[in-house]
Amino acid sequence: MEMLRLEGLAKRFGDVVALDDCSFQVGRGEMVGFLGPNGAGKTTAMRSIFGLVALDRGSVDWQDSPIDRAVRLRFGYMPEERGLYPRMRVLEQVVYFGRLHGMARAQASTAAHRLLSDLDLAERWQDRVQDLSHGNQQRVQLAVAMVHSPELLVLDEPFSGLDPVAAARLAETLAERARAGTAVLFSSHQLDVVEHLCEDVVIVNRGRVVLAGRVEDLRAASRRRYLEVVVRGGGTGWAQSVRDATLVSHNGDRLRLRLDGPFDLTDLVSRAARAGEVQEFSLTPPDLSEVFMEAVGR
Repeated sequence: MEMLRLEGLAKRFGDVVALDDCSFQVGRGEMVGFLGPNGAGKTTAMRSIFGLVALDRGSVDWQDSPIDRAVRLRFGYMPEERGLYPRMRVLEQVVYFGRLHGMARAQASTAAHRLLSDLDLAERWQDRVQDLSHGNQQRVQLAVAMVHSPELLVLDEPFSGLDPVAAARLAETLAERARAGTAVLFSSHQLDVVEHLCEDVVIVNRGRVVLAGRVEDLRAASRRRYLEVVVRGGGTGWAQSVRDATLVSHNGDRLRLRLDGPFDLTDLVSRAARAGEVQEFSLTPPDLSEVFMEAVGR
């Protein structure tokens, strides 16, 4: 299977440990969410794929071979610090980056027109980048990363600052690329988006991978369970009296409880019923954001 493999990455910046034996992989057709707190090492790991960081130790391979310049030309990268030329017109910019990846001008122009149309920028192709909104600049940056139909797409916080409509369009575009066989790795602090898009995630903390695998499996493997309950007119008093339980959220009659120890489901139902009319009652594993908080010790 064609895949990106990062093995034993280590990098220090003075006294700061950015990567500490960091290892994971991304296969073709997979979309992997790369998660971690600020300063966890995500950007350093992604930059290492493109040779932008000189590693102290470890290796980055594609198809079991070291990544050289020729291989990198088949990759697409969207850095967190955007890399567009503000005074260059949109179409000209996308074509220019396509040519840097080895495309002929006519081929790059055709691909750029198609991408800009797919990203709802067809009417803005003659505008200068500096005249676009933040969200539209994000779309141009994505077009630049994808114009050459990369085998691997690496995106650092691509959803940052996007409104819900733009974020949904970007998510759809990434899913389409993954279905077409592109390996997609992206970092994001918007864990609801990651949970919706990705089957697999890698969670790093202090430069090390602390959890990795299928989202569904990671949720199921957690020892904690959560109770979602709607008790009409029940308030929160009954929930706060439950032993080894923490009230996580409260929105009107809807409560979410984290159960930290052994629990008696019959007793929980009885307590809720005595407090008011039980309209919903479900026991669930943690969502991805809760798995994340457990993994990084927050």
